[in-house]
Amino acid sequence: MQQTPAQQITILGSTGSIGTSTLDVVARHPEKFKVVALTANSQVELLFKQCRQFRPRYAVLLDEASAAQLRSLVREAGLGTEVLTGVTALEQVAALPEVDAVMAAIVGAAGLRPTLAAAHAGKKILLANKETLVMAGNVFMDAVRASGSALLPIDSEHNAIFQALPRGYDGNLAANGVRRILLTASGGPFRNTPLSELMSVTPEQACAHPNWVMGRKISVDSASMMNKGLEVIEAHWLFNAGADDIQVVVHPQSVIHSLVEYVDGSVLAQLGNPDMRTPIAYGLAYPERIDSGVAALDLFKVATMNFVAPDFARFPCLALAYQALRAAGTAPAVLNAANEVAVAAFLDKQISFLSIPRVIETVLDALPVSVVGCLDDVLVADAEARCTAQRQIQQLAK
Repeated sequence: MQQTPAQQITILGSTGSIGTSTLDVVARHPEKFKVVALTANSQVELLFKQCRQFRPRYAVLLDEASAAQLRSLVREAGLGTEVLTGVTALEQVAALPEVDAVMAAIVGAAGLRPTLAAAHAGKKILLANKETLVMAGNVFMDAVRASGSALLPIDSEHNAIFQALPRGYDGNLAANGVRRILLTASGGPFRNTPLSELMSVTPEQACAHPNWVMGRKISVDSASMMNKGLEVIEAHWLFNAGADDIQVVVHPQSVIHSLVEYVDGSVLAQLGNPDMRTPIAYGLAYPERIDSGVAALDLFKVATMNFVAPDFARFPCLALAYQALRAAGTAPAVLNAANEVAVAAFLDKQISFLSIPRVIETVLDALPVSVVGCLDDVLVADAEARCTAQRQIQQLAK
């Protein structure tokens, strides 16, 4: 029997939590996957270590000084990896002719352009960068449809929904007998914290997620439940679901990753241990299933699962995300940009945790909603929102 050629893969954001988990899965199946390109922001040592192990043809760093350092290390080690730098290089390695699949795992707005380049090139896209859909959902989805890209969601919640929907789902909930989508959320580290104490929480406390190991920005988003709000917008674009078709359910154990409710009363759920290697392995090998390295779920150890409605007073960021989704146009891009700026300010201890939603709401109220016809519309809205958010943060800091 002839062996299927190995998938050629570019990993955008290989030094982050999704990127390292992807490489862990890839390393378990060297006969199935070959790394062509790895990219990072500035983590030279880790990227060099990955280059030594996986021998990619290309490595990309955004920072030129970091790239020069990596070139020296690669040359001394005799690896033969070509080191590139800049956003244009990210787009280049995302669209290489020999690449079959692109893991889009760059956090935030920085991942938009290379992920869009992969879509224009017709690649199989493993989407872990939710901001691409939040900022430019119609632009990105139009590119996917025009090129015939295969789009597989990697966020655990959207991957679970993808698994629970009918195979070959055509984007029509009602025609497929679906009543609604249920997105689960852990509730983060402050689910039970008295509201009076939230003003004084520290970045370290916000980053201490009870179930998942994530980067600092995503951890803060989880603590504020903005992460779930962004996922609501992402689900809208992935599954053609309206705001009223998407219900958030707080499930502290993070065992059920999301559910799909059907009109006949059936509810299908995808369960597993909270480990991103499960959805990564599913996306890499789809429609096959392969070993991910994740331990089997012990239901006897889990024993109990709880579900509660989200508290919008405790988590105003979630309410703001629903508001932006309903407003449509540039509103989600403005929401995302204001959140990125506010979270960065919180991590730098310039503003309090509770100031994050205040900054976002101020920016949403200040900027008019415009129609998104092309990528430039998104980028203009993003830039305006960032400037407005910075001004608001400066006022709060006085």
